[in-house]
Amino acid sequence: MSKDQAIGGAILVVCALVAIGYAVLVIFPAEVSKILGMTVDANTGTTVRLWAVLVPVFIAFVAILMIGAWIGWTMATTPPPKPIEEITSEMEEKKEEIKPEEPVAPASAPVASSAPEKKKKER
Repeated sequence: MSKDQAIGGAILVVCALVAIGYAVLVIFPAEVSKILGMTVDANTGTTVRLWAVLVPVFIAFVAILMIGAWIGWTMATTPPPKPIEEITSEMEEKKEEIKPEEPVAPASAPVASSAPEKKKKER
């Protein structure tokens, strides 16, 4: 088993235990408050259930706001991209620079004769 698989298995187990614990807390708040040593009266179950809902909702709400703030920070601090026209003109300039010049025949190269070549007779 690789390290990533072990971490994934640990995350799975922790999330399953938290989900079961949360469900028990929301469904049986009076029994949980007895186990935790809280004084049990008529209102204790309602209070525990209220906190069991409020805390995760608050955490999720703040997490969503933090993600929004991170997106805003990234957008505010990232420079704008170059316009398409500027990018295409740069690409065209690079193509012109890379384009090889036409080869020029050296002055000492023999000049091809303009006389027609004789065809060899086929046997």
